[in-house]
Amino acid sequence: MYQKNELLTVTITDIGSDGEGIGKSDGYTLFVKDAVVGDVVRARITKPKKNYAYARVEEIITSSPFRVAPPCSVYRQCGGCQLQPLAYEQQLQYKERKVRGNLQRIGGFDEALLDRVTAPIVGMDEPYRYRNKAQYPFGVTREGNPVTGFYAGRTHTIISGTDCLLGIPENREVLEAVLAYMNENHVKAYDETNGNGLIRHVLIRKGFSSEQIMVCAVINGKELPHAERLVEKLKAIKNMTSVSYCINMDNTNVIMGTEVVSLWGEPAITDSIRIYKENLCEFDGREVTFCISLLSFYQVNPRQTEKLYSLALAYAGLTGKETVWDLYCGIGTISLFLAGDAKQVYGVEVVPQAIEDARENARRNGIQNAEFFVGKAEEVLPRFYKGSAAGNVGEHYGMRHPDVIVVDPPRKGCDAACLETMLAMAPKRIVYVSCDSATLARDLRILADGGYELKRVRAVDMFPQTVHVETVVLLSHKTPDSTVDITVEFGEGEEG
Repeated sequence: MYQKNELLTVTITDIGSDGEGIGKSDGYTLFVKDAVVGDVVRARITKPKKNYAYARVEEIITSSPFRVAPPCSVYRQCGGCQLQPLAYEQQLQYKERKVRGNLQRIGGFDEALLDRVTAPIVGMDEPYRYRNKAQYPFGVTREGNPVTGFYAGRTHTIISGTDCLLGIPENREVLEAVLAYMNENHVKAYDETNGNGLIRHVLIRKGFSSEQIMVCAVINGKELPHAERLVEKLKAIKNMTSVSYCINMDNTNVIMGTEVVSLWGEPAITDSIRIYKENLCEFDGREVTFCISLLSFYQVNPRQTEKLYSLALAYAGLTGKETVWDLYCGIGTISLFLAGDAKQVYGVEVVPQAIEDARENARRNGIQNAEFFVGKAEEVLPRFYKGSAAGNVGEHYGMRHPDVIVVDPPRKGCDAACLETMLAMAPKRIVYVSCDSATLARDLRILADGGYELKRVRAVDMFPQTVHVETVVLLSHKTPDSTVDITVEFGEGEEG
């Protein structure tokens, strides 16, 4: 077995799930950080195992034709943009292979079927400056000065910087204003080693269509000293709309607390998302405007969100006669996209503030055929389904046989109870929007075994320069008028 710090020469032939280059030396597999397909590198082993090892690039002997010069000077230390040295077209191909590989390996779907149902990935014309939200951690240098930036990969060491190239240019102005306020008013940054200090994070959000900016300081205390001086600095930034602080005094990795104090401006910002035809080139003339509060979920790439949700709408195949349930609906983004073409839409979301936003968004857009419920999808859906079987509240909401269910779960995928109820309700179509193709593949196998056929698959690059990718899938019931009696169980170690 090779030893730690040993140097090996290796040709990179593939990319791993975390963006690392993969190559072999005498049959021994190496996962090499910062290497790209086509590189020949001298790699230093950092963690040897019996049959493989992790390594880092020590020297690039022959550069890959797909390697590009990363525009960010700290991308290697930061680790957030794992694919930045890889040409963008190759990034898209990697993500297509990743989705397809998981559907085959985990989902067990036949290669010939995937050839028939898979459309090309939706990429971006400009794969930088796309994020409308950033959460910057604050910490303390060895000299005791405040510092902000992003955590180095798999650590809580802050790589100093105020301008991530994935984020909006205004981030730098905001962060420099916060640092100036801290230095001038002797406000300490949070030190997680001892729990002292005040400023933990700064959250920045921007509505791309409205250009409104929201800033919130997350603090380890009950109040922000000299808050008016921070407000004065932030108000000088163009389009500043909302300034607040959020209290989080817990010893936790969770960024946001639950108590928010408004310092100036509005409690929310707005953004508008356009609806495209299925070819994703033609704007169909409609758009939906959303109110985005501090703690509510909203996709971080609004330009690609338009494409993602337009695909979901197209796959739903609505004619104006359908009852639709949108699970994990957030602030109602997909729900309100669907409402214009559906008879009735119902949304479910666990975050109460997000549901309030969803209801306000429906009112804002004059949409009267969308209704929203607070709760976990895996708890709300069975309750209503059982209600319909008993002839009470569920029957009122048309829950027995919804025509379409749209599901956009968190990374862990759908809960087993949610999948079980979806199968029992037997909608004609299920549209599954996923941010993790591994849990997507797991859930699609359960749905396919429960009577559904895979009809359409398309990846959308919501997160250029990173390994993450969204996928939209259409499933159609083989016998739409029947119900299915099935119990869903995940294997050991899997959680829905």
